[in-house]
Amino acid sequence: MPSPIEVIATVLFAIAIVHTFSVPVFARLANRNGPHSGLWHMLAEVEVVFGVWAFVLLIAMALLMGSTRAIEYLDTRNFTEPAFVFVIMVVSASRPIIELVNRLVHGLARAMPLRIELATFFITMSVVPLAGSFITEPAAMTLAALMLRDAYFRRPGQAGFKYMTLGVLFVNISIGGVLTAYAAPPVLMVAHTFGWDTAYMASHFGWRAVAAVLVNASVLTLICRKYLLSGEIGGGEKESRPPVPLGVIAIHLLCLVGIVLGAHHPVVFLAILLFFIGYAHAYGRYQNPLLIREGLMVGFFLAGLVVLGGLQKWWLQDLLGGLAPVVLFWGATVLTAVTDNAALTYLGSLVEGSSDLWRYMLVAGAVTGGGLTVIANAPNPAGFSILKGFFPDGAISPLKLLAAALVPTLVAAFMFLLPHSAFA
Repeated sequence: MPSPIEVIATVLFAIAIVHTFSVPVFARLANRNGPHSGLWHMLAEVEVVFGVWAFVLLIAMALLMGSTRAIEYLDTRNFTEPAFVFVIMVVSASRPIIELVNRLVHGLARAMPLRIELATFFITMSVVPLAGSFITEPAAMTLAALMLRDAYFRRPGQAGFKYMTLGVLFVNISIGGVLTAYAAPPVLMVAHTFGWDTAYMASHFGWRAVAAVLVNASVLTLICRKYLLSGEIGGGEKESRPPVPLGVIAIHLLCLVGIVLGAHHPVVFLAILLFFIGYAHAYGRYQNPLLIREGLMVGFFLAGLVVLGGLQKWWLQDLLGGLAPVVLFWGATVLTAVTDNAALTYLGSLVEGSSDLWRYMLVAGAVTGGGLTVIANAPNPAGFSILKGFFPDGAISPLKLLAAALVPTLVAAFMFLLPHSAFA
């Protein structure tokens, strides 16, 4: 039987999910500029949802069990991932890194036998998400979202295009990080326990993910072809400042690599961040404003998810353990939409006596469903934070995002469910 605090945590978790899907309602209330518009605006910020309800949980825990037990619970939580996502957002969103990635994307686009407008969009939606397998998914999400913002999302209207693009982006980021064993949060949580290395990930997951990413990006580019060529979308503001020197780009790149290599050690990546902020200030003429606020908000969101999700084991682990492999795949895909996929795979890794096929289906389902909602995959709040201001009422409708991500999710599901000799 669950304890009273576990039941309370599950109820609050459910309320937080409902709150997440209600964000557009709060945004419309905030836009009326009534006497409580500030409160509605705060409640319309998706990034605060889980943090706010996590605070409610901690208050309930302190009242029922004492403040000492509440603090002890916090001390048992691992907040490395929220801290890492904050740091990687700030560094990867810096102007020198963005300029480097833009140069690479345009270089690849010019080499493709397509119109430059189509090739650039295709590369942004495919190669950048796949790069998440090497620079981590949060970094890839930040880079792709900023490129989309500057090149395509600044123009008013075109909500249909924006939702389709966001749905494909979230799905491609979620599945694009599985070529290695360290870049995707749901893979990272189980790689050591399951004995999976990068060679295993590339052979069992990688080629499937690449195929799904390319199909999703190709279909989206084809659907939006007339808009991309007509100039109805795109045409972001031209850079008027002088280009960033290669030396400055190199220092930023070294900081990014160091943060990725030290992703499991907060003292390492936070130290690099402090150096980076000092260096960026010294060469401020080559910088855009750093995404400190946005990064902190995303970190707050993920930290709240860690606090609330830590007490869901009592129902989620038993549910996963009782499912057959194929049912588990679809169950993990659906459950990922309402809980973080890294937490889902972690709880699944605690199930004893699981087969190789069961483990594959657990992780495959978790990454497949990682684009359905903002809470499904840790990098999603980063893209959400960067792009939400360009949607109607300054908010992204969770239901429209779910609808936009459905087809690319089914493409990913088809690829991951293809038979494999290892599971025959």
